Amino acid sequence: MLDPKVAALIDSYAAEYAAMLTRWVQVPSVKGEPEDGAPFGAQVRRMLDMAMVDCETMGFLTHVYDGYACDATLGDEDWEMLAVLAHLDVVPAGDGWRVPPFSATREGDKILGRGTSDDKGPALAAMFAMKAIKEAGIPLRRSIRLILGCDEESGWEDMDWYCEHAKMPAMGFSPDASFPLINTEKGMIHALARAEVSREGLQVKYLHTGERLNVIPGESVAVLEGSAALAERVKAYAEKSGLPYTAELTAEGVRVTAHGIPGHSAYPEGCRNANGMMLLLLKALGVQGALATLADAYPMEYDGKALGIACADDVSGPLTCNMGILHLDDGVITASLDCRCPVNADLDALVASIRQHLPGFRLENLSTTQPHHVPADSELVTALLAAYHDQTGLPAVAESTGGGTYAKVLAQGVAFGAAFPGDEDLAHQANEYVEIPKMMLAAKIYADALIRLCGAQA
Repeated sequence: MLDPKVAALIDSYAAEYAAMLTRWVQVPSVKGEPEDGAPFGAQVRRMLDMAMVDCETMGFLTHVYDGYACDATLGDEDWEMLAVLAHLDVVPAGDGWRVPPFSATREGDKILGRGTSDDKGPALAAMFAMKAIKEAGIPLRRSIRLILGCDEESGWEDMDWYCEHAKMPAMGFSPDASFPLINTEKGMIHALARAEVSREGLQVKYLHTGERLNVIPGESVAVLEGSAALAERVKAYAEKSGLPYTAELTAEGVRVTAHGIPGHSAYPEGCRNANGMMLLLLKALGVQGALATLADAYPMEYDGKALGIACADDVSGPLTCNMGILHLDDGVITASLDCRCPVNADLDALVASIRQHLPGFRLENLSTTQPHHVPADSELVTALLAAYHDQTGLPAVAESTGGGTYAKVLAQGVAFGAAFPGDEDLAHQANEYVEIPKMMLAAKIYADALIRLCGAQA
């Protein structure tokens, strides 16, 4: 049972929470060019500084780590600590928004904007949970440290820096996924596949889609050498395949657009990868060489079957695969590879199969990340699930995900909220939003969990 004083305080924070989230979302903290003191760009540093001022105003002890990350602590820094790991950076806005993506548009109980659900809204829910615990005077036996990173959506350089310059707690959670709780995160394979394009067959003059491996692109545009007859062939293929393509004749050639459904690469169900659509179209129109190879090995499917890597296990489910980047520059095609792999998968064997199915391609920037698992009967998992069940009355069972969260930088780390069962999957999508009442409920869940794990009377 959550202390009634803590619950009442959280209820009283709703307006303050909404105002603070609005300010945070209005900072377009997309990774940019590094500057002095701002390794991820000026806007990300601006967001970090704003967050630290807000944490200081709440009375927490704060530290900034050279623009890479920051933290705010409730309790004595010499005590054992529990970490809450969230991030301040966001992916680019992308297409398809019905409101300006960084306006923090308010519609009733909703706030729309890039970063509302991933991850500024949940980070603030955890902050306000800490504020309520502090203002209610709840005695602690462990300190609570909120760690806010600035490079979660890219290379995680922030966490590398933080771990080198601060002591990372052994246990904690990341409010960057969904409830009830995720105690298993799949392994990952990331790479860029590059090859020279063929001078035979249909020629592609322009193709440049996507900037992030972990985003399923909703639109892909190419300019092809050809005439009105080629544009008609595109329209015929669209009708035959049932997929949405458009084509127009321009001074440069035939401009073709594949219209997909965007999303997060870890959750491809219900999405439609525009890059895969484009490759299938180009092969049907007569491209040869590397582009045809990509179309065969890396089409619209997301289970990796054509790459020979489809697999699954009972702990974490099936492998998923995404091509978020497809660029043609100076006669070289670049396609990204983002595979989320089951816990029991052999990552080296999967990489070998990928190489075999992409002849003529070289894999660059190849990295593999081992899966992460925390036992369901651990102190951490049982306490968090109990808090979730007590505050919602809903079933509380640990789950697995293809998403990667900061939880895996902890020896015992899990992902915990803040999306609820049945919520729309909004990460990396247009018109991302949070609902204020749900975020207040999330704050109560976090407060309950933190008191169970850190309260002196627990």
